Amino acid sequence: MKQRIREHFAAHRARYREELLALLTDMVAEPTVNAGRAALADTPALTVPGEETRIVDLVRPVVEALGAHTEVHALHPLRANLLATLGTEGPILAVGVHADIVPPGDGWDSDPYVVTVRDGKAYGRGTLDDKGPIASSVAAMRLLTEVGVPLAGRFQLAVIASEEFREAGEPDPGIGFLLERGLLKPDFAIIPDIGEHMDRIDVAEKGRLQVHVRALGRQAHGSTPERGVNAVNQLARFLVALEGHTLAHTPHEVLGGPSVNVGIFRGGAAANIVPGEAEAVIDIRYVPGQGAAAILAELRALAAQVGGSWELRLGDVSVPHAIDADNPLVHAIRANSVVVRGVDPQPFGMGGGTFAKSFNLGGIPAVGWGPGDDEDFHVANESVPVEELVDFAELLALVAVDLLGLREG
Repeated sequence: MKQRIREHFAAHRARYREELLALLTDMVAEPTVNAGRAALADTPALTVPGEETRIVDLVRPVVEALGAHTEVHALHPLRANLLATLGTEGPILAVGVHADIVPPGDGWDSDPYVVTVRDGKAYGRGTLDDKGPIASSVAAMRLLTEVGVPLAGRFQLAVIASEEFREAGEPDPGIGFLLERGLLKPDFAIIPDIGEHMDRIDVAEKGRLQVHVRALGRQAHGSTPERGVNAVNQLARFLVALEGHTLAHTPHEVLGGPSVNVGIFRGGAAANIVPGEAEAVIDIRYVPGQGAAAILAELRALAAQVGGSWELRLGDVSVPHAIDADNPLVHAIRANSVVVRGVDPQPFGMGGGTFAKSFNLGGIPAVGWGPGDDEDFHVANESVPVEELVDFAELLALVAVDLLGLREG
């Protein structure tokens, strides 16, 4: 059966490429920008951030024409999620893709909402992140349908809202909504949202926490600094100490160790005032075996060594996750990649986060794997190699056969 898939795809590759690009062009034309309500004025076509229902309305009739069963679930009517499934029973392999995009920004050589193909790449906002992989997944469905593959399980495309941004305190209308309500329940998931040209497989992601560090000094006149306690100087001493400090951890086999970044530094009201307060916000990506409470305690101890008065508190926290590199999902991707592309993609871990984290923490094995270059995310002139999108479609179909098996008879 896999040989039949490969032969059919090779014979009709040009048509698959054309149909894939046509759907991608339609999706990119929809400005599903998700950057919060404050940015809506920059995208006057939108009434709410994202409006991912625009993509659902484009994709749904295409997959239904292929025989897929579709369900639309929405916490907000303009921010819908689409589940499109081939097959009626058995285990589910889902491809989890997001329909929202970041704002185009400046510096484009072409219209960001018009797909432009040059030098073998498709340019436009969302071509890589993540509308290109949506088009590839639909092409994989078309391939499975045209060959008549009798899968013993179900191949599912999950077009999900709100990956790029969410307002503080806002309910998650996407992956959180779907998983919490039991609407999305695959047995395996592929998240094509990491780049790496399909040459690596994301099997682990670091946890993330923010620590707000506040130095408390004493305000005074700038002409008599000896009467005050300079909170900026105090915080600066802490940050120098932090730069030379290694957080306690056990190195992880693919994630390595934690990273620390001082992303925000605030202090002072005027040059002629000794600042009484200063604050830094620190972004820490941590590995299994570490915990947010322990990291906070470690930083408090470091502040005590520096001296002075302090307030330290946790901000946003997400935990790390990892799956075994021997998981059948990883094996199926590697084996088929060797046959199709002559490349054995290696498992690795990353500091960023994808939908794979939500799946894995929910007990569903998931990996990040997909086309494109990781340096092309969120930049002007975002692009993806067209032939990688086409290859990805074939590979998804082949991986589905290996993971889901074939019906007897």
